[in-house]
Amino acid sequence: MLSQPLFLGGIEIAAILGIIILLFGASKLPELARASGQATKEFERGRQKSEQEVEELQEELETEESEKEEAERPS
Repeated sequence: MLSQPLFLGGIEIAAILGIIILLFGASKLPELARASGQATKEFERGRQKSEQEVEELQEELETEESEKEEAERPS
């Protein structure tokens, strides 16, 4: 097991970037960066949408519960 958290230093990041350049070529890097940015934006939109749906469902359940409690109270 790792006893320390995984942190990347400058040399490790440079090595990873070097490997990426070797694998994909320098001409493909802007295209890969653009695609990565678009994927990140899409993921964020999906996350926000699902959070909004969960909040709406919670509000709906709270409304139903309060209506049920009011109906059960004797008048």
